[in-house]
Amino acid sequence: MVMRTDYLVLGSGVAGLSFALQAAAHGQVVLLTKRAAIDTATSWAQGGVAAVLSPDDSFDKHAEDTRVAGAGLCHEVTVDLCVREAPDAIRFLSQLGAQFSEREAGSGNFDLGREGGHSERRIVHAGDITGREIQRTLWEAVRESPNIEVLEWHMGVDLITLSNFGGPDRCCGAYVLDERNGRIETLLARATVLATGGAGKVYLYTSNPDVATGDGVAMAYRAGAEVANMEFYQFHPTVLYEPKAKSFLVSEALRGEGAVLRLPDGEAFMKRHHPMADLAPRDVVARAIDFEMKRTGSEHVLLDITHRNPDSVRARFPNIYAECLRYGIDAAVQGIPVVPAAHYMCGGVTTDLHGRTTLPGLWAIGEVACTGLHGANRLASNSLLEGLVFGRRAALKLGQQAEEIRRQPLPNVADWQTGSAVPSDEAVVVSHNWDELRHTMWNYVGIVRNDARLRRAARRVALLEQEIREYYWKHLVTRDLLELRNIATVAELIIASAASRRESRGLHFTTDYPESRSEFAADTVTKRGVLPHLRGH
Repeated sequence: MVMRTDYLVLGSGVAGLSFALQAAAHGQVVLLTKRAAIDTATSWAQGGVAAVLSPDDSFDKHAEDTRVAGAGLCHEVTVDLCVREAPDAIRFLSQLGAQFSEREAGSGNFDLGREGGHSERRIVHAGDITGREIQRTLWEAVRESPNIEVLEWHMGVDLITLSNFGGPDRCCGAYVLDERNGRIETLLARATVLATGGAGKVYLYTSNPDVATGDGVAMAYRAGAEVANMEFYQFHPTVLYEPKAKSFLVSEALRGEGAVLRLPDGEAFMKRHHPMADLAPRDVVARAIDFEMKRTGSEHVLLDITHRNPDSVRARFPNIYAECLRYGIDAAVQGIPVVPAAHYMCGGVTTDLHGRTTLPGLWAIGEVACTGLHGANRLASNSLLEGLVFGRRAALKLGQQAEEIRRQPLPNVADWQTGSAVPSDEAVVVSHNWDELRHTMWNYVGIVRNDARLRRAARRVALLEQEIREYYWKHLVTRDLLELRNIATVAELIIASAASRRESRGLHFTTDYPESRSEFAADTVTKRGVLPHLRGH
């Protein structure tokens, strides 16, 4: 089956939906999502969107906070445009009907929160379920658009490039698994937009939903697009320590409202690690918790907000309070047990200021992209902002080129060939390799690294990739197999990038090179067939 469209979007989070909604004004959009449209990391986001909306704040302050968190690797021009376009992003959502928390109901004045690394209150939020409200708002608008077709339970297998058919090096769509019908479809597009999110499932413990398997980065890398800064994987400091909770994230906004990290015996410890104490940037807090847990042998630390009035805790954090209470934890009167977990991919497919990748015809927006905004460590609540800003910028740029793009005929390409592949009768191979890969990454390529651990990880992942390749070509593809293949590719990229950075900076901390070095103040870039190397910006 062959489908043709102007714009093919892979992903239904904040970036994909905001792009689709605005691109539909000048073209036909087909939007794919590998599960239901609301099964996204956006839906899980608790904190909010960072934007300068207070007279006490300024663009310069927001930019400086972003740069400080980014540890010398943020791209100045990207930071500047994002912070300046943030208020418009909030207005865009408000006009669509997003209901953000206000200081007083009906006042029109946002209840601006503060999170770690921020010098002012600038977090626009909807209680502690901001992502869910943004997802609802965008999804309702997308469903009403006559120019957007949404295909749920469809997953990208590989990008289609004309170079594979004797043509120029250009992306013209993707082969897609229709999971419900068990077939591979050919989707051709004048522009293909990756909005597939992150890759938290490459690690054993993550705050991400199950869909976060690095599909976009892996597909882009296989197609020859450039990838950057994959060593910088952000670990959220505070995920609920409760096996039955399935890695429930406890928002940084609690620390923004005064919550204190304590050892199980009640001792506050963050002042020993950073002048900002509990409001230090995420990389510092995650390493501090990791250090204290290893030093004391504790299985977790406590996040304590009991100094606040219990009613105000329940009102400000109703979702977190209710989720903790499900597991017997009354967050208003007792500390919440928390541990760090993989949370956000600061690297990704390199793009320009409009979302264009190095592969013509391919665009990337949101967490899958490396725009230069986050540098070596993302500032809290800049992620939803990036998706909104670059979703809009990509749609506007394509709109300016719409007539020219439409004059280009879509090519004829070969359909997907299954060859002699057969259904699998050994699914245990997929599940076993999945578990081994994630354990390896957690144990050797986690919050703290060293050269020996990275070498061990590289050897194990190389063997796993060989097994996965052999299995992949012998059997019909399934979503589980595709996800395994993709997280193995992402693991390889993270390890190789980390091994090439012989310093500690931001989210990449190695005991062999504990200091930052000025000669490494550059992006780590790589592409298929090219080893990771540094490039200034």
